[in-house]
Amino acid sequence: MPPTDHYAENHGFRVPIPLHGQSRCDGLTAVGRIKRALEPLRQRGDFAPDRVRNALTSLGYSAGKVQAYQDGSAGVDFLIDIGASPWCVEGTMSSDSTKADAFGGYPDGTGCEPPSGGH
Repeated sequence: MPPTDHYAENHGFRVPIPLHGQSRCDGLTAVGRIKRALEPLRQRGDFAPDRVRNALTSLGYSAGKVQAYQDGSAGVDFLIDIGASPWCVEGTMSSDSTKADAFGGYPDGTGCEPPSGGH
């Protein structure tokens, strides 16, 4: 009998918690607002993390809860700790598209950052 693959079991702590009910609706609304706010930057090819962060804070998210990181020469990754429900939004903006996803944190975590350890 082949050995059992325990990857999924051992890395389950890194799988984001899905949103349900009203939280899911709120998350989808937030994702739509974020994509609309970032689209002008994407169309201009403006992939500066500071500009992405400013666009996100202009939506009312706390500056201390918004992170933006360079991802290659034409991309930015972002993470927003919305703090309500609680839930988070993470995503990427590249020359091809803007993607975002709302989720409810991590099973073994206390915020929007993936935990570094677990089982």
